Amino acid sequence: MVDVAALIIAVILFVILSPGLVLQIPGEERPVEFTNNRTSLSSIVVHAIVFGILFYLLQLAFGVHGGTK
Repeated sequence: MVDVAALIIAVILFVILSPGLVLQIPGEERPVEFTNNRTSLSSIVVHAIVFGILFYLLQLAFGVHGGTK
């Protein structure tokens, strides 16, 4: 059976870190804005970097290896 832990981690982080859904870093008027449902190129880049770092750290923490065994 394929390990789905990496997929679950990625989906949860994607939903939480979608720019404008829960928070937006950097915001348009303030450094951090909450639930504004807007986005910008800079916030997409920041959220993508944060997503990559958190995804990598959570995979290390839970011992998840991508791919098949």
